[in-house]
Amino acid sequence: MHQRKAEMAKHSDAFIALPGGYGTLEELLEVITWAQLGIHDKSVGLLNVDGYYNSLLSFMDKAVEEGFISPSARQIIVSAPTAKELVKKLE
Repeated sequence: MHQRKAEMAKHSDAFIALPGGYGTLEELLEVITWAQLGIHDKSVGLLNVDGYYNSLLSFMDKAVEEGFISPSARQIIVSAPTAKELVKKLE
């Protein structure tokens, strides 16, 4: 599985997570971690349809407040409620 994701990452221009379940969250957190570690410098976006990811984003903001996530690492994630807005932010 890791090899497949690494190969997809190598050929991508950015990473965008749509609403999903555990697999989506696992892949999202992996690309965020890779960015934090300097493994890639590609954009990471969340398509936050109908506020689907609001709780996750609030959790991450709380982790910044508590010192578990650095403010710069929090900025890795870009979110928007529509695909058009998200693409514009990622450009």
